[in-house]
This record gives sequence, C-alpha cells and structure tokens, in this order.
Amino acid sequence: MASSPPPSPLPPSDIADPRPGADTTDGAGRGTLLLMSVAVGLCVASNYYAQPLLDTIARDLRLSSTGASLVVTVAQVGYALGLVLLLPLGDLLERRRLVCGLTLATAFSLALTATAPNTGLLLAGTALTGLLSVTAQVLVPFAADLAAPHQRGRAVGTVMSGLVLGMLLARTASGALATVGGWRTVYWAAAVAMLVLTAALHRALPQYRGNAGLNYPQLLRSTARLLVEEPVLRARALIGLLAFACFSALWTSLAFLLSGPGYRWSDAEIGLLGLAGAAGAIAAQLAGRLADRGRTTLTTVASALLLLVSWGLLALGAHSLAALIAGIVLLDLAHQGVHITNQSLIYALRPDSRGRITSAYMTCYFVGGAIGSALVGAVHAHAGWNGVCVLGAVMAALLCLVWACSTPRARNWGRGRPRLRALWAVTAAACMGMAVLLLIALAIRLPG
Repeated sequence: MASSPPPSPLPPSDIADPRPGADTTDGAGRGTLLLMSVAVGLCVASNYYAQPLLDTIARDLRLSSTGASLVVTVAQVGYALGLVLLLPLGDLLERRRLVCGLTLATAFSLALTATAPNTGLLLAGTALTGLLSVTAQVLVPFAADLAAPHQRGRAVGTVMSGLVLGMLLARTASGALATVGGWRTVYWAAAVAMLVLTAALHRALPQYRGNAGLNYPQLLRSTARLLVEEPVLRARALIGLLAFACFSALWTSLAFLLSGPGYRWSDAEIGLLGLAGAAGAIAAQLAGRLADRGRTTLTTVASALLLLVSWGLLALGAHSLAALIAGIVLLDLAHQGVHITNQSLIYALRPDSRGRITSAYMTCYFVGGAIGSALVGAVHAHAGWNGVCVLGAVMAALLCLVWACSTPRARNWGRGRPRLRALWAVTAAACMGMAVLLLIALAIRLPG
C-alpha cells in the first residue's frame, strides 16, 4: 500500500502546532487536552448509562434478562459500525467540524431513547447513539497527533483516563438520576450535556484537516488493508477484542447479580459500585508512561495475568462484597493496561493513517464488547453468576494465549522448518475454528 501524504494542518493561527517536539501538554495545549479528555468521557458515557438500569428498564418495558442485555449489545454493535463507517473520516475531513457534528447528532439520539415508548424505539435510539458517539475515538488519535513523539503515550493515557472515568461515572450518575426521576431522566440529562459539549468543543478545539488523498470507498478499503499488512495491528486488535469482551461481560451481568437475592441493591447503589473501577484511570496513566519508556511487554504480561486472576475473585463475589470489589478493581486495571499499551503500539505504526488504524483496532475492540455482552446474557440466564465467571476466565485465558503466540519469539519459531510450521498453523486454525463454532452453537442454543 502506497503511503499517503501526511495530515496538513490549517494555518498556525487556527491550530495548535502538531510538529514533532511541539509540547501540547503545556500552556493552552494542556487546557485543550483536558477538554478533549472530558469530551471523550461524556461521549463514551452515552453507551454505558443503561448498564446499572437494565433491571429497571426490563421491568418498565417487560423484557427478559436476555432481552435487556440486548440494549448493551445493540449499543456496542452500533458503535462498531460507527468505527467502521465514520471514524476513518478523521483522516480526510476537518476534525473539529466532524467532532461537533457527531456530538450534536448524539444529543438527538439520546433524546429519542428518552422518549422511547417501546423496545423497538429504545433499541433504535441506543443503536444510533452508539453509531454517532465515535467522537471519543476521533479525539484519541487527534491527541496523539498533537503530542510530541516522546509524550504520545502520556497524551493518549490522559485522554483515555477521561474515557475510563466516563464509563464508570456514567453508571454512578445514571443510578443516582434514575432514583430521583426514573431511567428516562438519565437520557434527557445526557442529551442536554451533549448539546453543551458541542458548543464547548466548537469554541476551543483547534482546526486540523487530514489529507489521506483518498475518496471515501478507498478510505474504507485502506482501513481493511491495514489489518492485512500490519501484524502488530492484527495481534493487538485481537488482544483488545478479548480484553473488552471480558470488561463488557462483567458490567453487563453485574446489575443482575446485585439486584438479585444475594444483594438486592437499588439502581443508585449499583451505580455507586462503578466507582470501584476508577482504578482503571490510574492504570491508563501508568500504562501510557510505561509505553513512553518502551515497557510494553511488561505491561501486557502483567495486565493479562491480572485479568485472569480477577475472574477468580469475581466468582467469590457472589457471596463476598470485598472479593467482588477486589475483582472489579483488578479487571479494570488489567483491561486499561492492555488497551493503552495496544494504542501506544499501533499509533507508532503509520502516523499518516492514525484515523484508519484507530478504526481497524477499535472496530475489533467493540465487536469484542458486543460478543461479551451477548454471550453473557445467554449464559447468565442458564448458568447464573458462576457461568459468567467461567466464560470470563475462558476469554482471559484466550487473551494470554494470543499474546504468547504474537511475541517475536513465537513468530520466529519454526523458521527453517516449514513442515512443522504448516502443521502448527493447521492445528491452530482447526482449534480456533472449533472454538468459534462452539461459541456460536452456545449463543444459539442458550436463549431457547
């Protein structure tokens, strides 16, 4: 694939200096980075308001637990479609205009959800919100573009801290607002917040235009080609998929555990438990700094092992609040450690294609979230919390296996022994194929 020309900024009077060495974390640049962090948090929160409210929404609209989990699944699928169809435009269009258009449209989709009288309109509003709220992922590579190379991990970590806090505080805020005015109040408040955010972003964001030198169909095709041409992107996309599947599985099923016989918590209490995951914001900052120092292997190994251990603690959490909180903290630490490390590595691949690299990676990432929330709804209906923990542990073990197979030593294994490598490739493909077929069969059979 021929490299495309680098992004061309607008005149210096209209944009922060994006050149290597320009420190955008000082002075006015620091304020811009903070606004971007807040914006990312509010945008991504739109997809998570429903999680502590699933039981309340299910009762109001007369849904089963499996049907209620579809609210989360539809949001993730819509977000994945937005990543495929909208996010690559960051390499082509002027980014401030793109960001403000998406946030404004998100405000109207949240209002649609707030007024939904039935399941169909609820899911439609949720899907549109997910589709349009990819603003967060337009801003993350934007922050990487504006940062000096030696501060890129720090900048990404700072913006991603806003994303983590947005996901967590969304649950706390939605639980509190639902207690005061019902679940629809949550979405009305979110719609107003997005309108205010649109005005703030339009006033404060610098203008910056991508120059991919491609039309829209070519842009989409080049995004797919990046997954073919970049082995690091492929490996990290699969690792991100499994990490977010674990994260989504936990938070989709947690409301059913806490509202059930063992705890009987209210929506507000369930939302407050989301604060236990604030450790993920700390992990985002730490992982970004370690990535700037080249310690990505250490971060990945530690995060993968913590992810696996967390599901053991979560299994004990059915009868122990302390174990449940410890498991949530470890899982959020591990998930963010993997995610920030992944982003730091993939943004170093092709600086002129960061929008498309983000699209390819984040599409896989949120497909993982959709898979996790869909499977966990079916598993919880038939096997309860213990089944959810087994599913999560299996996905975490697969993540460890994928990372082990993606290391340079593993990729170099068998060189000079083509028959051995061919046998290994066939065996691995057969095992992966069988695993996928089993998961599909499980997903089809369990709801019935």
